[in-house]
Amino acid sequence: MTAHVSARKRTPSPLPAELRYGSTDPYAVRLSLGPSTGTPVTWVFARELLAEGLQRSAGPGDVQVIPWQCGTPHSIRIVLNNANGTALVELAAAEVAAFLRQTFTLVPPGTESDHLDLDGAITALTGRSR
Repeated sequence: MTAHVSARKRTPSPLPAELRYGSTDPYAVRLSLGPSTGTPVTWVFARELLAEGLQRSAGPGDVQVIPWQCGTPHSIRIVLNNANGTALVELAAAEVAAFLRQTFTLVPPGTESDHLDLDGAITALTGRSR
């Protein structure tokens, strides 16, 4: 997948992008941006936020997802904010929708908590099992 990324009001540049999802962290998606060589930058945010952002603006915090229908094909814009500034990432809406369909097949919406290993998390935090 290719993203068009702009920061500090510069002209957008194409950049390799990858959306990832795993059932061990069922509420989150990962968006990695970066060169084909080197270390990518990865943002982690709610799968629900990405899904909602296909339909309407979502996310009042560090990550915002906005449907963008200026031109064809339609896209979504993901606004990433941190202490260093803001980046605008544009992805094809059809590719994001296909990715989300795959995640919903793996873990249907509303069943995320069934996939959490709470005992494992408690053991990892405390060093002992229940």
